[in-house]
Amino acid sequence: MRVVDVLTLTGIHDCRVGVQIGSGQKQSRRYKKGVDKPRTETFRFSQLNIHNMATITQTQTTAATESAPLKLTLAYQEEIHEEYKYSAYLPVYDTETTFPPLKPFEFNDRGLVANKEKPNLLSKENAPALKVINLTPGIGTEIRGLQLSQLNDIQKDELALLIAERGVVIFRDQDFKDIGIGKQKEFGRYFGPLHIHPVGAHVKESQELHNIYLGSDNEYRNRRRGNRLTTTGYHSDVSYERQPPGITILTLLSVPPTGGDTAWESQTAAYARLSPPIQALLENLRAEHSGFPQAEGARRDGLFVRREPVKTEHPIVRVHPATGQKALFVNPGFTKRIVGLKDEESEALLKLLFHHITFGQDFQVRVKWEEGTVALWDNRVTSHTAISDYNVHVPQEGLRHGFRITTLAERPRGVNGLESRWDE
Repeated sequence: MRVVDVLTLTGIHDCRVGVQIGSGQKQSRRYKKGVDKPRTETFRFSQLNIHNMATITQTQTTAATESAPLKLTLAYQEEIHEEYKYSAYLPVYDTETTFPPLKPFEFNDRGLVANKEKPNLLSKENAPALKVINLTPGIGTEIRGLQLSQLNDIQKDELALLIAERGVVIFRDQDFKDIGIGKQKEFGRYFGPLHIHPVGAHVKESQELHNIYLGSDNEYRNRRRGNRLTTTGYHSDVSYERQPPGITILTLLSVPPTGGDTAWESQTAAYARLSPPIQALLENLRAEHSGFPQAEGARRDGLFVRREPVKTEHPIVRVHPATGQKALFVNPGFTKRIVGLKDEESEALLKLLFHHITFGQDFQVRVKWEEGTVALWDNRVTSHTAISDYNVHVPQEGLRHGFRITTLAERPRGVNGLESRWDE
């Protein structure tokens, strides 16, 4: 096993340059003796039911260097992707590298310095072909005629504010998936440190690119929901982290001609719909968000856990640093209980909130993916779900494959300064 040890002491994250700076910074990698030689192994992942309910995935081997993992277990079948343009982005698992717990850092939201009128981002003088429409009154904006890859820093600041205000912003006809992994990560780092998923598949060259894959050779994402009536499940990305994500960037490299949409729900609207007495009650409460079920499920399915799980108590109502808006911060995916309440009270209140989030169609937006679409959303004010409504075994319905870049943000703060807390 290889251990990657990343220490940041009194570190401050400057989103403008996307680096860690501070008075003490150390980054090191430790290797066990004898693991710096190339080797080839076969790794059985029959628990994954990746293809026809049983398969042996192949293991690619590279020399252990400062930037290359020792062993990558493929989560796809090579023979059916021989001519796939984006084969470098197919899902793999580094089954060697482990990470220590995430360290606290100071975060400065880029939306705080943005011009609220957004004259640089939304000006036709800068982009004559610009078209901007709101997909619904309360959540979701679609932009055409503007390339994410060409934005300057002032435009990115205004984009961060727009995402916070509208929850999710959809960019069409983008070249983002073709600019290369380095530039893709650089774009993400502008908004915050990049998160490495503790259990999920990633792309070969970068663990920061979390893989989104559902096809005939890997049905794992659907199998997890096989005993439910629906494949949907609203969540906020890895909300159990001490400083959970802000902006997430998702692009799909292969999309079905129909189906495979994504839906988002406005947590600000969900909060606003509640009656004042319920709002007042929730503003003084925290809820526990846990990564333990995710890690335990991964281990049960034979997957590698690269960072041990945590659980954190976050304010149920959090305040966005750039907009000052109040938003619910609970989700069916990771929120397990309300701190300080009896079990029956916690279960009843969470059931109410989860039902409210899931079925509030008048503050949700559903987006159909097209070639060149990139979605950016703020996890602090939304929850989302994939909609796996197509048949992966019908060639005409195709493959849903892409990658997600998730940026970390501030320690959640609620009303009257109520902060997240956890056991050290």
